[in-house]
Amino acid sequence: MTWGLLAIVLGVSIGGVVFSFLLARWVLKHDAGSPEMQAISLAIKEGAEAFLRRQYKTIIIISLPFALLLFVGYGIIRGHKEFDPVASALELAFWIALSFIAGAISSLIAGYVGMWASIRSNIRVAAAAARRSLPDALKIALRGGAVSGIMVVSMSLLGIGGLFILMKFFSTADPIKIPLLIVGYGFGASFVALFAQLGGGIYTKAADVGADLVGKVEAGIPEDDPRNPAVIADQVGDNVGDCAGRGADLFESTAAENIGAMILGAAMASKVAGSELSWVVGVMLFPLVARAFGIIASIIGIMLVRAKSNDDDPMRALNKGYYVSVFLAMIGFFIASRWLLYHPSYPTAWINFFLCGVIGVLTSVAFVFITQYYTEDRYRPVKEIVKSSYTGPATNIITGLSVGFENTALPAIAIGVAIIASYYLGRATGLPDAGLFGTAVATMGMLSTAGFILAMDTFGPITDNAGGIAEMSHQPAEVRSITDKLDAVGNTTKALTKGYAIGSAGLAAFLLFSAYIDEVRNYGVELKAVDISKPEVFVAALIGAMLVFLFSGLAIRAVGRAAYYVINEVRRQFREKPGILQGTEKPEYGTCVDIVTKGALKEMIIPGLLPVIVPTITGIIFKLVGLGAESVASLLMVGTIAGILVATVFNNGGAAWDNAKKSIESAGQKRTEQHKAAVVGDTVGDPLKDTAGPSLHVLIKLLSTVTLVLAPLFI
Repeated sequence: MTWGLLAIVLGVSIGGVVFSFLLARWVLKHDAGSPEMQAISLAIKEGAEAFLRRQYKTIIIISLPFALLLFVGYGIIRGHKEFDPVASALELAFWIALSFIAGAISSLIAGYVGMWASIRSNIRVAAAAARRSLPDALKIALRGGAVSGIMVVSMSLLGIGGLFILMKFFSTADPIKIPLLIVGYGFGASFVALFAQLGGGIYTKAADVGADLVGKVEAGIPEDDPRNPAVIADQVGDNVGDCAGRGADLFESTAAENIGAMILGAAMASKVAGSELSWVVGVMLFPLVARAFGIIASIIGIMLVRAKSNDDDPMRALNKGYYVSVFLAMIGFFIASRWLLYHPSYPTAWINFFLCGVIGVLTSVAFVFITQYYTEDRYRPVKEIVKSSYTGPATNIITGLSVGFENTALPAIAIGVAIIASYYLGRATGLPDAGLFGTAVATMGMLSTAGFILAMDTFGPITDNAGGIAEMSHQPAEVRSITDKLDAVGNTTKALTKGYAIGSAGLAAFLLFSAYIDEVRNYGVELKAVDISKPEVFVAALIGAMLVFLFSGLAIRAVGRAAYYVINEVRRQFREKPGILQGTEKPEYGTCVDIVTKGALKEMIIPGLLPVIVPTITGIIFKLVGLGAESVASLLMVGTIAGILVATVFNNGGAAWDNAKKSIESAGQKRTEQHKAAVVGDTVGDPLKDTAGPSLHVLIKLLSTVTLVLAPLFI
């Protein structure tokens, strides 16, 4: 049975990789537009590839010493313990370090694929719009995004499944203890994803802020105007932040949550008296099988998305595909639950677990509606920001902050309901520790359509770039109207996928925290509760909350520093080359691209290292008083809660500011005082929603994977 399940997992994941290549070939067959379009697209492509080369070189330089430290820490400093999953300290060190390297490499590839697909799809979407065909442009944009979406979730599954087989053949570990060796894979993926998301976020927002403040506010020229020296850097930023960064982000999400669910599943099933090993392994591999069915569902949903005419609403077409994917994923979830979670002594338990998966899906839908309410200009929150813009930037910022803080309530309630409902559904089965596994299954349900979600996320920057290419190549108004329509939908999908990411992070946080407690138990420490009345444990909790705010402050300041150089460069070019604004001289685009690249890579290092260094030092220090494992659990718990809430403030608050500005622009009020106030508010929101907020998603899960990997060092 084990080999049959692994064959399904590997077969579907390899099929997903092949499907991504076929989609990429399909996209590349389409018209690449006029020579003017191609020249702009080439500049974006060269800038994005140059940034990623330099960023990846920096990440590799940082990652290799960590792999070495893991090996030395496990193999030499800590030594072998009798409860370890393998026979020697060196073997444990080898597998943990190997899985870390595999996760890091896979995450780098996932990010690169996202960027590669985007910079080749944007020009083809613009060319389709130039032919006056919204249906073609929509299909190319989504399928271009799906190259990344399906590749990311398939590679995540392939990496975990491949490592499981490798360790089953060559390690001395019991099969149900193998997930404890694979935790390094999640750590490596999270480690790389944080730098990819943070560096890309700093880049994209520094360029955006610089382009907007000098171009729109000071020079009074439109967005994406080719006279703006920072416009190419701004377009590059969409690819390295929203595509490469988000690809690595969702890759590590699926990897870490699969591993956490496997640990909890194995722990639960192994405690059921008289159970056969094949059933225990089946429960452990359930998350991978359920994710495989989700890949198939996402592929079908993506292929069904189409618009019939230029008058169709692209968002409605995307929603239809999403709901088809959800429906098919739930059918797959039902099959996997009945097949792998059925036990003759607990004949109805699988039904409860299936319902936990349904709760996860409903939670994701709830987050979609909550995000829409707080970020779309049809509803009260954004309308209030628009209204406040008429009295200046100060009131715009005050109202935007109030919306950001207010919008934490509904997501917190939704996460709370999902965790409690799935926990008690699992507990009602009567299986040991089934409540925790129920929350893990809910997380699997929420992530079942991750392939489609990531395709919609990458759809956003592709359509944004397509609009920029159309504007900069001076396409007719009818062409720009098509790209604007797609770009507006892209802004919505980006906001929705951030809401989805926060929801999944919330469920996953409890899952991974539970996995940490269970791993500590496997290593010989029975941690039944975290006692915050102990001063060491309380201080660790305080450090966890502080880490979120310190990280956010450094990330936001990094955008401000990098933007400072961009703004000065754009002003210099306008001052020294007056012909730029008159259209008689060409701006120096490459100079701005180079400035932002250097600034982003320099500024990402310190905040990127914090989530690894802080919990490690905390655990080692408090280990001296016998509270290492419990103190780290406290840091993880409180840091995660703070991270979820702060990320919600940043993501939806920033998106609300952005859409308030767009609402004023769509009303024909550009260059008015209220528009300038809205641009200032949007500029404040930019580093929140596109740098600090998305990076906090990764930080939440990096804290969990760091503690999972380093748990033995705290005992």
